[in-house]
Amino acid sequence: MRTEELYPPDRIAAARRAAAAAGLDALLLTPGSDLRYLTGYPAHASERLTCLVLPVQGEPTLIVPTLERPAAEASPAPATGVRIVDHADGSDPYPLVVAALGGPVAAVGLADRMWAEQVLALRAALPGAVQRLAGEVLRELRIRKSPAEVAALREAGAAIDAVHQRMGEWLRPGRTEAEVAVDIAAAITEAGHVSVDFVIVAAGPNGASPHHGTSDRPIGPGEPVVVDIGGTMPSGYCSDCTRTYVTGGAPPPAEFVDYYAVLHAAQRAAVAAVRPGTTAGAVDAAARQVITDAGYGPAFLHRTGHGIGLDGHEEPYVVAGNARPLAAGMTFSVEPGIYLAGRHGARIEDIVVCTPDGVERLNTTPTEFTAL
Repeated sequence: MRTEELYPPDRIAAARRAAAAAGLDALLLTPGSDLRYLTGYPAHASERLTCLVLPVQGEPTLIVPTLERPAAEASPAPATGVRIVDHADGSDPYPLVVAALGGPVAAVGLADRMWAEQVLALRAALPGAVQRLAGEVLRELRIRKSPAEVAALREAGAAIDAVHQRMGEWLRPGRTEAEVAVDIAAAITEAGHVSVDFVIVAAGPNGASPHHGTSDRPIGPGEPVVVDIGGTMPSGYCSDCTRTYVTGGAPPPAEFVDYYAVLHAAQRAAVAAVRPGTTAGAVDAAARQVITDAGYGPAFLHRTGHGIGLDGHEEPYVVAGNARPLAAGMTFSVEPGIYLAGRHGARIEDIVVCTPDGVERLNTTPTEFTAL
């Protein structure tokens, strides 16, 4: 896909309108997904200030360290209409921010994950300005993906699916979780990702911890193994997919077979519930009801899903009580799990997109547990 389709110039204008409607005079965005969303620039976060200064009126300015100016100029940022200004090592960049604003400001929106030292420096440089979160306005722009963004997420889904399809090469009894994770990480890169964001390989009792990670524990025959993996594609958009495997040709525990069937039904019910107008909380309830009715309610320890895009976790969150209606273009995970402490666990995760008339799964590998 073309860069201008994925990072179109009209996002700058849309962000300005949204900021003005929220009562902000400007957005100040340091490296992170919001900056990349508006400019396409995958800026490196460091002690040297990089900041997009986006006043609701006036020229947008991208302030960068001098040594990083070539990277900024080579990025999609110039095509979005931003002016690039650089600062040399040893100089104070914050007067450049003040100058780029073009006049006094009463309220500014700061990047949600701006470093504290930069927040405080901007407070000193703009003592009369109230500081708010830029996410208050940008999340509403980012929550519904464009066709180009959905295509990027579909590409990411296919890339991570290709890694899951190779799992039989690495998951074998006697190998440690950590050894398997090294192989998986290499395959994530081979599949087209530019970075490996996480690799969870959780066998046997470790599978009962949703964010276990890896360990030096060897995988045993017949043990359930939860594999949750994801990375970032050259587009900037992320992948995330979980499957549960059984290794070594030995039969899995009987109770695992029983609750995996429940989990499989719950995940399918939640995916089927996705359509415009349904609330995010209702999708969570669709999965949770199946699991609760089967007696495993307390073993479902987390929300059903999270949005995904330029961040691995973003709006909308598929969690009980979230009354946000779904709309076409919203993309998020559907990942119920059942975790029996000290024994084993299972999770099934697909990324889906809400379509005008229903749902599309962006991960297409089978969701039944796979015996390797």
